[in-house]
Amino acid sequence: MKEQDLIEALQLGRLAGAGLDVFEEEPLPPNSPLRALHNVILTSHAASVSDKASLQLQIKAAEAARDFLLGRRPRSTLGNGL
Repeated sequence: MKEQDLIEALQLGRLAGAGLDVFEEEPLPPNSPLRALHNVILTSHAASVSDKASLQLQIKAAEAARDFLLGRRPRSTLGNGL
């Protein structure tokens, strides 16, 4: 969905509301219509900012370093992702 389509749907009531942390233009321009809509919550993109995500990131980084030091290819390079 394009941002303008989303704005129109919110303004016309076709959508009750939206919570957004990613925008077509980053950072969201100060004059964006999204900033004026009462049915929109805007936040920074912070998917990795949680205790669980932080711990998993540290574990995966340590596992990749271990694999590298043991001469193995780290899992994250095998298409399994982090």
